[in-house]
Amino acid sequence: MTDPTTDRPGAVAALRSDPASRKRFLRMGGAGLAGALALTLSACGSEEEKSPAEGTDVAAAAAGVSAEVSKADPALRRFGEGDLAIANYALTLEFVETAFYEKALDSGVLTGSAQELFKRFGEQERTHVEALTKLIRSSGGTPVEPPKTKFTFDDSAATLDLAATFEDLGANAYLGQAAKIQSPEILATALSIHSVEARHAAALLGITGKPAAPRAFAEPADAGTVLAAVQPYLVAQES
Repeated sequence: MTDPTTDRPGAVAALRSDPASRKRFLRMGGAGLAGALALTLSACGSEEEKSPAEGTDVAAAAAGVSAEVSKADPALRRFGEGDLAIANYALTLEFVETAFYEKALDSGVLTGSAQELFKRFGEQERTHVEALTKLIRSSGGTPVEPPKTKFTFDDSAATLDLAATFEDLGANAYLGQAAKIQSPEILATALSIHSVEARHAAALLGITGKPAAPRAFAEPADAGTVLAAVQPYLVAQES
């Protein structure tokens, strides 16, 4: 069986090659989406499509990222095929993040500005869940059920560190799937959420005193890597 996420060019490739489509796409999400698209076009650019800056260290780094995101991602098959598999994979991650923020607030380890930050980010993660659920249904799919989660909240510092880890992982997960997405609507939603996840990570790193932008380039992550990272926080389902 062929994998529809890898056997034909995705929406990113179409947007890169067609200025008219790119303009229509950008009207979906304004300036925020424009920034996310620019990052994705850089990260997912192919080696055959050289920019004027190709040959510099920056271009070489982008080409290396491209090779990574273009690989097949077999871990997605547990969610189905094509764009709906990617959307349900993303929804699963949003469920985990939403549960994390809710349980962290209930734990009582957070106070002051950290508590307010978790409230705001938790509300935004719930909005992501609602948006992805609606998108999956409108695309003819069935949204996955929320996984059961488990977290340990020892103190505020450890909880903030874990939040930053989740958000950074989420941003990398969206970037890792961008080049495979066929639907402009699903791509627009993914890029919009990706940019917010990255901003969440930066804010959380800043509040812990760590560099808000620890890397020069975003690092796309495949589904297998991401799911392995969140597995310790999931409750095993009984067969």
